[in-house]
Amino acid sequence: MKITRLSGALALSAVLTTSAAIPSVEAAGLLKPVNSSLPELSISEHHVNVVLEHSYAVTTVEQVFHNPSSQVLEAIYSFPVPDHAAVGEFTYWIDGKPVTGEVVKKQQAREIYEQQKQAGHEAALVEKDSYKTFDISVTPVQPNSDVRIKLVYIQPAHLDSGVGRYVYPLEDGGVDEQKNAFWSRNEVVDEKFSFNMRLASGYPIDSIRLPQHSQAAIQQITPNQWQVSMSSQTAALQPEETPPPEGMLAAQNQSPGVVPAASLDKDIVVYWRHNQNLPGSLDLLSYKAPDSTQGTFMMTLTPGDDLGALQGGRDWVFVLDVSGSMQGKYTTLVEGVRQGLNKLRPDDRFKIILFNSSASDFSQGFQAATPALITPLLNRLEQYQPSSGTDLYSGLSLGLKDLDADRSTAMILVTDGVANLGVTEKKRFLDLMEQTDIRLFTFVMGNSANRPLLNGMTEVSNGFAISVSNADDIVGQLMLATSKMTHQALRDVELKIDGGRVTDLTPEQINSLYRGEQLTVLGHYHKPGPVQISLTGKAGDQQRSYTTQITLPEASLLHPELERIWAFASIEAMQAKMDYLGEEESSNADTQQAITDLAVQYDLVTDYTSMLIVRDEVFKQLNIERNNQQRIASEDNARQQRLQQPVTSHRADRQQPMFNPSQHRASLGGGGSGAIGHWILLLIGTLLLVQYSNSRNRRKD
Repeated sequence: MKITRLSGALALSAVLTTSAAIPSVEAAGLLKPVNSSLPELSISEHHVNVVLEHSYAVTTVEQVFHNPSSQVLEAIYSFPVPDHAAVGEFTYWIDGKPVTGEVVKKQQAREIYEQQKQAGHEAALVEKDSYKTFDISVTPVQPNSDVRIKLVYIQPAHLDSGVGRYVYPLEDGGVDEQKNAFWSRNEVVDEKFSFNMRLASGYPIDSIRLPQHSQAAIQQITPNQWQVSMSSQTAALQPEETPPPEGMLAAQNQSPGVVPAASLDKDIVVYWRHNQNLPGSLDLLSYKAPDSTQGTFMMTLTPGDDLGALQGGRDWVFVLDVSGSMQGKYTTLVEGVRQGLNKLRPDDRFKIILFNSSASDFSQGFQAATPALITPLLNRLEQYQPSSGTDLYSGLSLGLKDLDADRSTAMILVTDGVANLGVTEKKRFLDLMEQTDIRLFTFVMGNSANRPLLNGMTEVSNGFAISVSNADDIVGQLMLATSKMTHQALRDVELKIDGGRVTDLTPEQINSLYRGEQLTVLGHYHKPGPVQISLTGKAGDQQRSYTTQITLPEASLLHPELERIWAFASIEAMQAKMDYLGEEESSNADTQQAITDLAVQYDLVTDYTSMLIVRDEVFKQLNIERNNQQRIASEDNARQQRLQQPVTSHRADRQQPMFNPSQHRASLGGGGSGAIGHWILLLIGTLLLVQYSNSRNRRKD
């Protein structure tokens, strides 16, 4: 029995315990088949608590669902987890007491769950549905009773040009019309909603902003620690109609407005901005028990701003998704293209490719960026009607045709969907992007896009991808993108660690670093003490080298979550490698087994493992060890210790700065987006002052 979300914090359905399997779907809110007579469960409470410290965030989501009917029901719901987030804890309250889940192989977990369900016993299950959702089943939900669930996920947190971004996804992606038609949904929280976030950093935070949630209370505890909260009883999350005055970011601490009900239909996006003129740095988090021979570390490199601006005219290929799911965004998309093209240099050229169930060269080849050519072309574009499915491969293939080898070219892909027509195999997409010397810049719109595919294509082309929510501070996203595309990038990057008997590094290979980007590396060490760190690469024709010495500690107990973060990053790398190599059954089987073993060892939900909850006595009968229960206790204990201690810096290169102290970090100024359409701003921003690439003759990795 399986469902998936349309995109949102929650998708929940109630079915009779004897019912047949449910088709897959993506949705936010309570789900019920259209024209069904089945009773509905209701969302009584929805509480989110985020602890974001230094380089990673821990998100805890606790929910209460109510069965108002006289029938015993099974709850089935989907919970969308952001990119690079690992589910490591799931709790189900049985007889009023919390019982945590354990990770076992996926098929085995499903079989045990079905056996317990048929016997009328309490059980719960978390399964991963590819890149989309974590699907959760709970049985039984007794008549006129509540069921309480808690899910915890961990994810890395990065800065880009001094700006951090956290997203709690709630919105409907709207990319699957057929599945949308099958389900009706209820997104209302009947009683209580809350969102609380503790943000702690080793560097001073200048301001925090929630672009679409003006009712959030924001409090500065210290220069390095802030608190964000929204709480209400029958109170909705209301989007911000107008931006706050400049300079009011830290004073946005009014009480939540009270309205009839809370609705889980808008992403919660939190931005924080560090103080400007901070130095480049190497920061280190580690975990090593005193009796362990192996430690785990997370090393974050934040270079100084030493990448120069680019000059010269370029060719631009816009590959635009005009499938049916784009209907509500199409008018602003066209207006964005109109205003953006008017910002091109006289020696720039552009080409527009449209794709849905097929692809077409709408501009009929490259055109000079002159008003005489732009105006009639865009007038025709306005009349186009988005429809049909998404043949992404055809759009990209057509965009790569007839490029001029004597001119630098960039491709901008804007899509909110998945490749559901034509070629859909990821390996084919990666091969396509490697065949041409072009960098791909992708705007991934919404929560339902195939991010592993889109991110993979940009990586092999040495470009970058930006995820965009309708609740984003679009001006900020615009500035981050244009900042990278107007400056050199550090190419052929290599990181060396001499000493510490360091193993299991992820990522294994680093291709490029763009202006303002951080580099985060995870790994194991077996010999505490001093180690030499060196980072090398090329900026244009100039070789760059940065070095320092840091110390890996003998014992470090405050960040046990790093073990799961390393394990999940390694699993993602193995999955990406498997996708890249294609469908070789023998090697894939070995990789799948390696992923399964690592997931079971570190208690993670993957495509091949699930998290199962049964009564404690059933765990014993099944000989399932309570390893995750012990890991969760260790993580909770460390989290409580960190809360009781003052926030400190984790900079490891203070004695020997890795980056030139006179070159401060790249940073962006303030500002807000208000109610300006995000499509317009993204496309204008992509073209404003954009210059692309430093050398067509770069070495392919």
